[in-house]
Amino acid sequence: MSDSSITLHVTRVAFELPDTSPFVIKTEVQLKMAGLAYERVPMIPPQAPLGKLPFIHDHGEVVSDSTFIRAHIERKYGVDLDAGLDARQRAQAWAIERLLEDHLYFAMVWFRWIDPENFARGPARFADSVPEPQRAQRREQMQAGKRAELQAQGIGRHSPQGIAALGVRSIDAVAALLGQQPYLMGASPSGVDATALGMLACVLTPFFDTPLQRAAAARPNLVAYVAHMMQRYYPAHVWPV
Repeated sequence: MSDSSITLHVTRVAFELPDTSPFVIKTEVQLKMAGLAYERVPMIPPQAPLGKLPFIHDHGEVVSDSTFIRAHIERKYGVDLDAGLDARQRAQAWAIERLLEDHLYFAMVWFRWIDPENFARGPARFADSVPEPQRAQRREQMQAGKRAELQAQGIGRHSPQGIAALGVRSIDAVAALLGQQPYLMGASPSGVDATALGMLACVLTPFFDTPLQRAAAARPNLVAYVAHMMQRYYPAHVWPV
């Protein structure tokens, strides 16, 4: 790592996604929107300063959490990712971001981590590097930790059907807000589109079979939006939807 450039600490390319974390995708796209050069460095969350990814090293300064990373790059580099939006639109963008990150995210995580088949297909593989005798126990610990997080957040207290209903309601809300616009706030991309790409791509990936994936895939405007955003910001990535 060089202290002369931005280093973005990420998870990994997997699940047919450019990164397994919607928050890493969000930050990476916002760095691209800002026109800033960066280097991707894979890491596991326990090694991160706050135990979560992404975080960045920027000329020796460490900034954690995607929301604070955005604030940092806008302030330090004189960038406004919401340029052209008025005060009301900026408030609406923030409300959409909270819908995505504080609601839809947790429904997506439940179906990725707690559903037995999806867990075995995806997150359980994160323990593949653990010595075989400890692998099963490590996977149980990983899933138990995520279950406790979802229970504390609240969504994990519901049945799978209830979680699906809540997640689909958020998907419907985003689809209605997007309508036939090319981007969430109108004709040009803004910061919230990076958040939406990360979350909706993680929902839409066919790698996992979930009611959320099926609901999002049934909204043509969301499918087209994610495909367009992937082509714009990850042109080398083969998006399967």
